[in-house]
Amino acid sequence: MLFFGKKILIGAAVLATLGTFVFGRDVISYMKTAGTSVRDAVKSEVPVDFEVERARKMVEDLVPDIRRCMHVIAEQQVDVETLQQEMHESELAMKQQKEAMFTLRSDLESNDTEFVYASRTYSKDDIRSDLAQRFDRFKVASETLKRNQQILKAREKALDANREKLENMLSSKMDLEVQIEQLEARLKSVQAAETVSNLQIDNSQLTRAKSLIRDLNKQLDVKEKLLDAEGKFTGLIPVDTKAEEKRDVVKQMDEYFKLKSGDKVAAQ
Repeated sequence: MLFFGKKILIGAAVLATLGTFVFGRDVISYMKTAGTSVRDAVKSEVPVDFEVERARKMVEDLVPDIRRCMHVIAEQQVDVETLQQEMHESELAMKQQKEAMFTLRSDLESNDTEFVYASRTYSKDDIRSDLAQRFDRFKVASETLKRNQQILKAREKALDANREKLENMLSSKMDLEVQIEQLEARLKSVQAAETVSNLQIDNSQLTRAKSLIRDLNKQLDVKEKLLDAEGKFTGLIPVDTKAEEKRDVVKQMDEYFKLKSGDKVAAQ
């Protein structure tokens, strides 16, 4: 394998050296032009119907990308819905905490020294300490909710962008499919026209057939004229032809032998 690799490198070096000797500094330009000409020549030899099928395959290859985009959108949609649910629950909890804080604050501002919650007694110091903890936690939850709102907006924006991308991909795919169908229709029309234009009719055979039919018509015309000349009119309705009458032999004998009615007939 190494031996063949060396031979290829040596051959390439020889060709490059020879090309530089023949074309000088323009060897690279000549090589690029030659490569382009060969590529165009090969491309021109590829059948159009093959290229149309290749275009159809390229459009079909868009399906995996579309499915990946749909999968990403589904994941983003789940993330958005989950975050929305978490924020909704957090807002409800903060609302309850806010009501509890204002209740404790109201008790703390009262003149009472002891307070009973859930059958337990608490002092003002207990209320003050609990209220401070609740307030600190509420502020942290409020900041967390704000950050989650920003995250939600960013996720919704990304989701909308991917949805728009998916719609554009689907629309483009449909447009390309229509264009391919139109290309196939045009290709079939061109192929049909090429078939008709390449169809060669044997004019000599056609001429001989016409000549034979003309000669046959002439022969029949001659025969008909000969029959007419002989008084044998052909092809006419037999108007003057009468049916043959039956022969009255008895009457003919009476007239011939001059016999009368009632005479005995005997040999004379």
